[in-house]
Amino acid sequence: MAKTVLILCTGNSCRSQMAEVLVNHDLGPDVRALSAGTRPQPKVADGAIEALNLGGMATEGLYPKDVDAVMNEDIDLVVTVCDNAREACPVFPKPIPSIHMPFHDPHGEPMESFVKVRDEIRAKLVPELRQRFHIQTDM
Repeated sequence: MAKTVLILCTGNSCRSQMAEVLVNHDLGPDVRALSAGTRPQPKVADGAIEALNLGGMATEGLYPKDVDAVMNEDIDLVVTVCDNAREACPVFPKPIPSIHMPFHDPHGEPMESFVKVRDEIRAKLVPELRQRFHIQTDM
């Protein structure tokens, strides 16, 4: 049975979207990732889409979602990815285990920043979930 992870941020337009795609790409079908925000932005950041596309990942259908849109999902873990220094991370209103893994917000920066954040999410969050949910590596 797949575990469901909610990746939560304020705007749900960059880091949480990249994390959702990376987790689904690297850990599916063992883990199903969703993302949402407390104050969703109008669209996913172009840099986030391009960084994911450069990594060979599909981005069709991505859009910022309000946390209310996922409240009825059966969630096993909440991961907050917003940076404490720049924004107040939302608190998920259900009693579900959570971890905080802040990543830099690359909005307004060159593409290299988006790629760096993408790679940091993959290097830190994916192994954390693999370990937490006891998922074997394919190596």
